[in-house]
Formats: sequence, C-alpha cells, structure tokens
Amino acid sequence: MPLSRLNKEQLEAATSSYARNLIIASAGTGKTSTIVGRIAHLLQKGIQPSEILLLTFTNKAAAEMIERVAGFFGNSVASKIDAGTFHAVSYRWLKKKNAKVVLKQQRDLKSLFRSVYEKRSFQNIAAEVPQYGGNYLYDLHSLYQNTELELDFESWIKKNYPEHDLYAMIYADIVDEFEALKKEFGFLNFNDLLIQFRETAKKEHLGYKEVLVDEYQDTNALQGTIIDAINPPSLFCVGDYDQSIYAFNGADINIIGSFTKKYPDAKVFNLSKNYRSTLPILSLANRVIEHNERIYPKKLEVTRTDLSIPPKLLAYDELFDQYHGIAHLISNTQTPHEEIAVIFRNNSTADGIEVALRELNIACKRKGGNSFFDAKEVKAVLDLYTLLVNEQDMMAFIHLFEYAKGVGSAMAKELYMALKTLGGGSLFYGLYAPDEKIRNPFEKRNVNHQLGLFDDFLELGAVGKFAKLGFDKRFMKNAVLKHPKLTKDAAQFLYEFYTLYKELKGIKQPRTVVRKIASSTLFEHIASTLATKRAQLKDGSIDEKLKEEALLKIKRKMLLLEELAKPYKEHERFLNAMILGSNDLTQGQGVNLLSIHASKGLEFKEVYVIDLMDGRFPNRKLMARGGSLDEERRLFYVAVTRAKDILYLSYAKYDKVKKVEFLPSQFLYEACLVEKDEHYRKMVMMSQD
Repeated sequence: MPLSRLNKEQLEAATSSYARNLIIASAGTGKTSTIVGRIAHLLQKGIQPSEILLLTFTNKAAAEMIERVAGFFGNSVASKIDAGTFHAVSYRWLKKKNAKVVLKQQRDLKSLFRSVYEKRSFQNIAAEVPQYGGNYLYDLHSLYQNTELELDFESWIKKNYPEHDLYAMIYADIVDEFEALKKEFGFLNFNDLLIQFRETAKKEHLGYKEVLVDEYQDTNALQGTIIDAINPPSLFCVGDYDQSIYAFNGADINIIGSFTKKYPDAKVFNLSKNYRSTLPILSLANRVIEHNERIYPKKLEVTRTDLSIPPKLLAYDELFDQYHGIAHLISNTQTPHEEIAVIFRNNSTADGIEVALRELNIACKRKGGNSFFDAKEVKAVLDLYTLLVNEQDMMAFIHLFEYAKGVGSAMAKELYMALKTLGGGSLFYGLYAPDEKIRNPFEKRNVNHQLGLFDDFLELGAVGKFAKLGFDKRFMKNAVLKHPKLTKDAAQFLYEFYTLYKELKGIKQPRTVVRKIASSTLFEHIASTLATKRAQLKDGSIDEKLKEEALLKIKRKMLLLEELAKPYKEHERFLNAMILGSNDLTQGQGVNLLSIHASKGLEFKEVYVIDLMDGRFPNRKLMARGGSLDEERRLFYVAVTRAKDILYLSYAKYDKVKKVEFLPSQFLYEACLVEKDEHYRKMVMMSQD
C-alpha cells in the first residue's frame, strides 16, 4: 500500500490528524508519494473518493497521481476523486450547473479587447507618458483579476500606476465594455472560470471533506479565495517557497509564507530527504538559494550514495560557440537523448540551441516560450472550428478576419455585428440568408470625448466594385459588402469564409473537420500570409526558400492537429481539450528544450542550464519591471534541481552579432564556480539598490 512505502517524515505528514496542514516539500523529496499516501489514508479512514478534491498545477500531474491511486484502489475508486487544475475543476463544476461555458484562452480574447480599445482616442489627454497599448492593458487587467481583492480597476490603476492617472477612467471604461461583450456572447476566460466557481463555493457546500493543494507556493490571490470559499474541514497544502516562480502571473509567495499566521493551529511538516539529485548538485543548489531569506527553516539530506559527478562550468568565448559546443557535447554523450534537458531562461536562447542541435541532426522537442498551441496557424484552425460549433463566438470571427487585408479588430467586429443584424441574431443566417429589407446593417457609433469615443464611419459604399471577383449572385446581394472600408481583398476573404462553411455543414468527425479546414482556400490564404511574413528579410524582400520552408512547417502542424483530433467524436469535447489541455501537450522526440517554467516538476539524468550571463540570467530587464533577484534565484534553483546525475552550467563572454560583452551570472559566483571579484561586488551592490 502507498503508506508502507513512505519514509518517517512522509508518513507523519500523510497521516496527520490536524485540520490545517502545510508540507514543505523541497525538490526531489517525494511530494507526489506523500500526496498519494495522504489520499490512501483518507480512503482507509472511510472518506468517500468523491469527498476528496485534489488541486494541481497541471492536469498531467493530477492524472499521474490518480493513476497511482488507481494502482492500489482500482480505477472505479480513483476516478471518483475530483482532481485537476483550479481551472479544470472550476470548468467541471460550472458544466454541472448547466452553465453555458464558451471557454477562451486569455491570449485569444485579446482580439475582442482590441476591437473595443481601437475605438478610443487618447489624443485630447495632456499626459507626460503615452497610454498603454491594447495588448498590454489586457494583460494588466488579467493581473488585476488574479491579485486584487478590494479595489476596482480604475482605483487600482491610479494606486499602482499613478503616471497613468489621467487615462484610468478610459482604461476602466474599455474594460467595462469588454466585460459586457463577454457576458453578452457567453465568453469565459480562465480568470472568469475561477471567479464564477468561487461564487458557487460561497453559496453552497460542495461536499468536500478534504482539499489537497499541490504546488501551493504558486497559488495567487484569486485561487486563495477559492480555497477560502470552499472552506473544507481538512486542508492539506504541499509546496516549497524556494520553487515559487510564477510571480509574473500573479503567484504570491506570501500565501505560503503566512500559512501559520492565517491558521494558528496549523501543523507544518518538512520533507528533508532528497531522492533525486547527487550530493554535489544539491550542494550547489543550496549554496545559491541560501542567499534568499528563509521563510521556514529546512535542511536537506541526500539519500543517494552512488558515485557522483561534480557540476561542470562551461565557459565559451562567443555566444554561438556556446550553443554549438553544447550540441557537440550532447552528440557525444552516452545519456539517451530523452533523458537530457537543456533549460533556458529566455526564449531567444532556445532558438540558438535548437538550431545547433538540428545542424547535427539531433532530434529535439521544445516546450516553453512558443508552444505548438501558440502557433498562429493552429489558433486560426481552432477559431474556424469554434465558429462551426458556436456561431455566437464573435472573438473567433474577429481573430480570423484580422488576416483579411485592411481589416483590423474594430472593423472585424463591425462586420460580425452587421451579419448578425442581417441574420436576426444568427451569423450564418446573415451570411447565407440575409434579410434583404435591411439596407444598412451597421450600428451607429457613440460619441463621448471624455471616454475617448469618436465616430469615423462614412457613408455606405457600393458593391459594384466587387462585380468582377466571381462571387455568386446570392453573396453579391449581401448588404455587409456595403461597408465603406471593405477592400477587394477583404471581400474575397469573406467569400472564402462563406464557401468554407458550406462545405463544413453536417460533418460530425473532428478529424475530418480539421482536414477540411486545413485544405480550404481560406486557410491557404492564412497560411500564405503567415509564411510570407516569416520569410520577410530586413530589407522587406521575401526569401522564397524560407517561405516554402514556412509553408511546410505549417502543413506539418496541421497533420499533428489532425492526429490530436483522432480520439474525439464530439466537436465541443475536442475544442475544450485543446484549450484546457494544451499546456500539457508537447510534440516530437529527442532532447528536451525547456523554459525553466516548463521544466517545473520534471527530472532528467543530464541537464544543461545555459546562457548564465549577468543580465540574461538573472534577467535584469524583468527585474526592473517588477521582478526581483529572489525570484530569479528561485528560477535558478528550480533549473539546477531538475538534474539527477549530471549538471552543466554554461555562459558566453561575447555576442558578436550585438557586439556585447558579458560577465558571468551572479549565481555562478554564489555557487562558488567563479571566484568572487570586483565585478561580483558591483552586482551585489546593484541588486541591493
């Protein structure tokens, strides 16, 4: 049984009789075994599996833990445990309530947000600083939702960004209009899932007798209020303050730091035995992380007694020498490539190492930075698919029509609303059977100079200019073609959209839908647009070979997306799996190229932590924008503790492209791999300022 496999510290934590428990589980100390042991203890005490809630940082982690429980208690028991991320659990509860959930990625809703933002003018405001752009304002509002529990958005802007005081009212009004549009069309982003679930938990008892929270150090204020709202009889939180690395996303290290103040009767357990790394690797990690303030005292013990290899510092004269040097080391290692990870702090670093590996025909897979699901071509297919399932999804329409030449977010929204008007509330009725009595389907714009609203809509245009484009007669009668700013290219895009959905009607298999979309004239237009942009040289010319390569990569992504659709029989299940589970999916085989955030929770026999130059890691630019050296140091700690047996740390002294000289990272000095000198003392002084 799970409990019989635990060491003394793990067993004491797993069988705790306290109502509020905090388990400090440092890297490699067996936190998963402890959580599985705790679940086993609850089941043996007679707690029903449906009365247990397990909240994890990824759905993959939840699945692995439930699989381990199933190995002892059977799938019929384990499958009844409510397990998943905060977002996945929230989504399931809202679906139970028969709520209409049209889930959207945060990044995708930016198109809708920009359609509101672009209608505003800031020209009449005499401020010393320029206004925030639409994308940045969206991210700022998302941060607000995750971290602020009392102030409204306008007051929060004024408090935290006083230089934008004069814009605060317009910012808040943009957000209000955006939220009203989301409510009108039933859109929910990940933050909305949490907020609505919290309100559900406040109103009714959810039936949980114990809530277990994994990666507790990375919870944010909003997630914290969900735990408070559930208020279970027993709480079991597992985390490590030294691995809190999501401050940029709203994670608040003070939540784990203040646990005993919030719950005075809480019991704190400390798992001190490390089963992953060798003594030299763990000693190096501890030398660095000890420069951070200690929240809870802890001292790790290494349990491995086998032969250990000291971590090795690799110093290169030039940046690309580093990437090629590491690639050659990997080509000569005896370690299987799947057991190797190259871990990076910055996305540009990954590009260099990926190219160097490919040159040696070394297969690699990359996670973190730009993933498969971040690819614009993948998002375009999923947007087209989404409209097939839910024609009310204005955001998907807007996002797609930004690929039409001369059409921005605001104009795309006008076209969508016009089609709905022509169709009596239906986009596709407006497209295929428009009300011919409606001559002007475009809404009149509001004017409010204080809120930056203005009217630049001109008289209706004539459709005669599209006569030679070969559109069918029914389409030519559509009043949406009268938009005064609609170009021939944009009209052609709209016609290709019109043609595609005729072909998609009635198809029930997700895989077939993906294939049809990927082979459509409309998607060929989108793919060509993306490939052309990716092949554009600095002088503006297009490298045809690069364009051909870009198109081939897009085609490969479409084949992979088709493969992902294979197991699904229902459109909605497929789409929601792509949204909720996209962060857990990777592609390819070979060496693992991982951002530090993507490496969290993983372990590898051989690890390379690269680009350890001051300024790059720690990333001084991000520190200046609200980060901290403590956070960067925790990132370093997470990176090096992914290594089980072999650890390489590398840096370069010069970048010949940018003509920049580098100094070793502050962390290399702290690790005692570089002798402390005047440069180090200057770094320390700079960090203290």
